[in-house]
Amino acid sequence: MKEEIKKDMTLEEKLKYPIPYKWKIQSFNKAGTLATCVAYIDARDVMDRLDRAVGIENWQDSYYRDAQGRLVCRLGLKINNEWVYKEDTGTAGDFEVEKSEYSDAFKRSAVKWGIGRFLYDLPIRYVKVLNKRPVDDRGVEIKDLTKYFNLLDKRNVQTN
Repeated sequence: MKEEIKKDMTLEEKLKYPIPYKWKIQSFNKAGTLATCVAYIDARDVMDRLDRAVGIENWQDSYYRDAQGRLVCRLGLKINNEWVYKEDTGTAGDFEVEKSEYSDAFKRSAVKWGIGRFLYDLPIRYVKVLNKRPVDDRGVEIKDLTKYFNLLDKRNVQTN
């Protein structure tokens, strides 16, 4: 996705402008034949958006554990020479547990600023699975869900 943030955009428009996203499997049905897929963003893309929207010197993040032991990201933006903060918690994933917890907290805090909020407007996608691996209608394994869904979308646009 090409960066098209314009100087005359408001801060809100800059923060809410869509950024690149990918697709991943979120869950499987009980029979193990169908997977629910959701769109997600990468923390580095969020950092890039913050850099472009407010400048590298005008945002900061910090982390702490709340009373329940949840990791909280405190994401601050310098607006009119004052620091304004929004916070959210993150959950650890199955892979790189600590890193995924920090990344999740960071991205969830960024959503409170509008970054990546467009993802919630995207439809949930479904894909057939075989042995917990995504497959197309012919049973061929899908190596990259993002490329697969983008190709399906492109075909749908061409046929409509």
